[in-house]
Amino acid sequence: MASLRDIRKRIKSVKSIKQITYAMKMVSAARIKRAQGAILSSRPFAVKMGGLIADLYTEMESSQFRDSPAYNLFAENPGADAVGLVLIAGDKGLCGSFNSSLLKAAAAWLTENRGKKMRVICVGRKSRDFIKRLKGLDLEITYEMVGLFPKAGYVHADILAANVLKMFSGGEVVSVTLIYNEFKSMLTQRVIREELLPLRHHILEAPDSAGRKLRDFSFEPEKHVLLEALLPRYIGANLYRVLLESQAAELAARMNAMEAASKNASDLIGGLTLKLNKMRQAMITTELNEIVSGAEALGG
Repeated sequence: MASLRDIRKRIKSVKSIKQITYAMKMVSAARIKRAQGAILSSRPFAVKMGGLIADLYTEMESSQFRDSPAYNLFAENPGADAVGLVLIAGDKGLCGSFNSSLLKAAAAWLTENRGKKMRVICVGRKSRDFIKRLKGLDLEITYEMVGLFPKAGYVHADILAANVLKMFSGGEVVSVTLIYNEFKSMLTQRVIREELLPLRHHILEAPDSAGRKLRDFSFEPEKHVLLEALLPRYIGANLYRVLLESQAAELAARMNAMEAASKNASDLIGGLTLKLNKMRQAMITTELNEIVSGAEALGG
């Protein structure tokens, strides 16, 4: 049976843990406001850029556009024998199921592509460690980026886009899949799996990309030159949005996890305090009984 000293030590340690979890909750709550604002600012730009690229692509004459390097981004690489993955996870834990649900989706993708060569770009320490632990797969980490959360910026997205384009344009992979957590609300994060490249999958086949006619406009430079310049910027803007989504989702998940941990710590402290008081009461009652019994014996 635990002594009074053991219970007091445990109460003290739980109080210390509660202070840490509450501080982490408040830090995440302070950062989530800025992260939400960044998402709201980046989403319209990425969506509008995607619509513009879809419009330009549908206007291109195939004979003119097939000679452009940008054309390769819209079709799968026929000569490649590998598939690509961009896995975006967190750098730290203590954020509930944020990382575990994401890594489950990554494990499902790896299972589907078992037997193929796989090239992975890891963003976040958790994704890198997960991929490095895997054995028995034809798997290679082509690039890793860690330590950027919770201060992800466009420069990180630009570097990431350059490595994705290098992997795909170099003919290393047939396609590139993107797996990340999308910020839905303060209580909800959703794992998203989408085809980043080739662009045909999520631009030209999107419901709102029917393609408006732009032949009444004059372009300077020409359409295919403009499209070549816009595509890297679009991929960078889209990856920047994804990094912001993942960052906000991680902060929200950590805030909720730390709030639950603080509540559990409070409940545990209450239970331990009640147990401590009961033990003290029992000890006092025992001492009083011993005193009364001794007095009666002396009096008798």
